[in-house]
Amino acid sequence: MSREQITAIIERAVRKAVDEGAIPPVEPGRIELERPKRKEHGDWASNVALSVASRLEMNPREVAETIAGSIEPAPEVISKVEVAGPGFINFHMSPAFIRNVLFEVSEKGALFGGSSIGAGRKVQVEFVSANPVGPLHVGHGRWAALGDSLANVMSHAAYDVEREFYVNDYGTQMQKFGHSISARYLELLGKVNEMPEDGYAGRYIIELAERIVAEHGDEYLELSEEERTETFIEMEYPVMLDHIRSTLERMDVLFDVWFSERELYRKGEVEKTTGLLEAEGKAYRDEGALWLRTSEFGDEKDRVLVRSSGEPTYFASDIAYHRDKMTRGFDLVIDIWGADHHGYVPRMKAAMDAMGYGADRLEVILGQLVKLFRGGEPVRMSKRTGEVITLDELLDEVTPDAARYFFLQRSQDSQLEFDIELAKRESPENPVYYVQYAHARICSILRYAGESGVDTSDPSHEELALLETESEMDLLRKLAELEELVEFCAERRVPHRLTGYAEELASLFHGFYRDCRVVTEDERLTRARLFMVRAVRQVLEIVLGLIGVGAPEKM
Repeated sequence: MSREQITAIIERAVRKAVDEGAIPPVEPGRIELERPKRKEHGDWASNVALSVASRLEMNPREVAETIAGSIEPAPEVISKVEVAGPGFINFHMSPAFIRNVLFEVSEKGALFGGSSIGAGRKVQVEFVSANPVGPLHVGHGRWAALGDSLANVMSHAAYDVEREFYVNDYGTQMQKFGHSISARYLELLGKVNEMPEDGYAGRYIIELAERIVAEHGDEYLELSEEERTETFIEMEYPVMLDHIRSTLERMDVLFDVWFSERELYRKGEVEKTTGLLEAEGKAYRDEGALWLRTSEFGDEKDRVLVRSSGEPTYFASDIAYHRDKMTRGFDLVIDIWGADHHGYVPRMKAAMDAMGYGADRLEVILGQLVKLFRGGEPVRMSKRTGEVITLDELLDEVTPDAARYFFLQRSQDSQLEFDIELAKRESPENPVYYVQYAHARICSILRYAGESGVDTSDPSHEELALLETESEMDLLRKLAELEELVEFCAERRVPHRLTGYAEELASLFHGFYRDCRVVTEDERLTRARLFMVRAVRQVLEIVLGLIGVGAPEKM
């Protein structure tokens, strides 16, 4: 039974109690419902009586008993209503009603668990957005898994979602990239040269320079440092961007839009944006620099938009970028950033207010780091290069399915410990293997039933009543939780909760399989159980799909 239906029953009961004079006139207000942690406490619990009692200055338990007594009998839907603790009302749904979830799964198929809460609201999720100056590291992998899965679950909740990668291809980092390649190029040609103090020292820079020497020799030797740097930027940054794109595709992370920071400058959008802010009095000049009045919009101090040298800051281009997002018609933009950007959030929200769009149309998700382990021992450096391990190197060891699943096992605001050996293990200790194996086992059961000539047609309601064991009813209740979980994950931006649900569902299925035979001598019971395991297979496939993980038919 949906949350809305239970809510309606409670509202009618409160009004009935008021009409009959059992409690003084009162509106039920916002009705909170939750799934009790212990199944003996029912399928739903509400604290409505505590809320009403506090406003009426009455005993909460007495109010709960009055409301519970005003609920109209509906034995085909609710088997029992009871009052617990200081005034909670617990609802036990009838077994027949719980079994109906199987017909809903069968009817909706891949759309099961979907919700309408998004109502077509246009949302952009921008994530990863790494500088195209080097390979992605494992932290980027976490943001890739998080952003893509968040987009999946929000789409399942009826949001109109667009995925975007912001290519930071302008400014200081690009110059460092070009200088670094130039230094290695000169070094390979026997010229005495020092690497820039703040340059990129990774092995990949040497490999880029080696390729340039192999293909072009000393063709660029006589250029000035500035010319050579710009040449190498234009030559090699597309290579790095293609490499980033290829790495993300290994994880099946695809973007709708790749947005170039350069384009903002080429089109004059940064200058136009800072000019508008100044013209509207939101920005002012001081000591030759242009400052945004961010302190008037909730930031701790004003921020520089254009330096006294005339060079725009990163902040200015970020504001222009978010202005561009708003002009594209998004109702909400969600940015996924690393935890080191924590102090940057208030100024960006202040900028959204200053532009007149409203800070609430920008959400920023800050993610913590990933720590790699191998059999319990920390792994900090690449065996191949002695440097930080890249996402590609991790994907060379573990499957993309395992990588995505492990990246999503914890909330983004907590540090993630990723055990490489566990992710590779083909055993129940590996959670992604455990969940995928449940799906594969069901596929095996269904193949066996088909090969054995068993009647696999849909059962009647009467035949479904044969599903009555504790393990069967637990499975059915878990299936019914998916829609509210999708809504929760979409509204709270917490797709990691889907991994816990997948493991719980897999565990309940494995328990059912241990306790009950699916294909039995009783044709009616067999039809009912096959119908149920088909539903479990469908839901596992949906959840794994939202996470971005495959649902194998054989393992």
